[in-house]
Amino acid sequence: MAEKKDYYEVMGVPKNASEEEIKKAYHKLAKKYHPDLHPGDKIAEAKFKELNEAYEVLSSKEKRARYDQFGHAGVDPNFGGAAGGSPFSGDVDFGDIFDTFFGGGSPFGGSPFGGGRRSNPNAPRRGSDVEVRLSIEFEEAAKGCHKEVSYDKVESCPDCHGTGAKAGTSASTCPACGGSGQVRITQKTFMGVVQTTRTCDRCGGTGRVINTPCPSCRGTGQVRKHKTVEINIPAGIDNQQVLNVPGQGNAGANGGPDGDLHLLITVRPHALFERRGNDIWCDMPITFAQAALGDEVVVPTLDSKVSYQVREGTQPGDVFKLKGKGVQKLGGRGRGDQYVRMVLEVPKNLTTKQKELLRKFEESTSDHNYQRRKGFFDKLKKKFGE
Repeated sequence: MAEKKDYYEVMGVPKNASEEEIKKAYHKLAKKYHPDLHPGDKIAEAKFKELNEAYEVLSSKEKRARYDQFGHAGVDPNFGGAAGGSPFSGDVDFGDIFDTFFGGGSPFGGSPFGGGRRSNPNAPRRGSDVEVRLSIEFEEAAKGCHKEVSYDKVESCPDCHGTGAKAGTSASTCPACGGSGQVRITQKTFMGVVQTTRTCDRCGGTGRVINTPCPSCRGTGQVRKHKTVEINIPAGIDNQQVLNVPGQGNAGANGGPDGDLHLLITVRPHALFERRGNDIWCDMPITFAQAALGDEVVVPTLDSKVSYQVREGTQPGDVFKLKGKGVQKLGGRGRGDQYVRMVLEVPKNLTTKQKELLRKFEESTSDHNYQRRKGFFDKLKKKFGE
């Protein structure tokens, strides 16, 4: 027979380790070598068996004392020593082991052996949410609107009222599990006789079976319907924001509430305006004469057109603000502003006469008329000389 490893070495703890340290070490290693995480891995399987054997001894004060005094002979009858027995003799319910040390279930989602506490499958459950994309115009997002939204959702079956049983009938207690929703399986393994608890296949864990299913929903208690609802889109909603509509999602189960409808808003681009937060920006093309002499121009806004007096000597890129002409803030807390950027358009396709007039105009000007140009050349002279 192969020589057994020292139990303290198997657990990775010193010989003076406390009960709490031994328990923590077992907890950690049991997760690491659990057979369900390493299907078909004989090495992990052997380590898990070895770990349980070590813990069975070191977690008992009496067995640990005998082990510390006599070694393996003090706890293993195969060595002819004191009684102790194999940790795998008799029936072992690994679901109960994990309940004890892992707080009522495996950290991987329920007891890995099918045991432990579980949620009540007949408890009310909230329905899932439904996500729908909705495209709206720029002005609709800025000012708000009403939209009809059509989508598919799951609803409680109107014929059986969500029970799944044909009208006039009802579900009965599952004969396989007696209404508990779980069945206990006993198996002989290389580790001994192991008892596991798993969800009942017959009823799916509900403890009830439907003998005469509803023909409308085929026993599910739910049907898929196409629905159209009118939604109020609030003023100020922005592109890619999600509007939540409570209670318009999929139906809940066992009397649970319906889920929500999530509207993912897509705002179509505008031909003139660009949104930045609650402010909007637009470019205003003006001619050279308008910029140089000043002029009254008509500026578009979300509400209407407004007149604005362009000041004399306006430069390309100058920006002026129209206060309160932006987007409505969500919640009705006022509006943003509109910013208008001056864009100087250089004329093309000039006639010979127009070119002559421009040349004469150019000859009549000097650096006194161009402050930025004069400043630019002054800096050149200062840096590079004449």
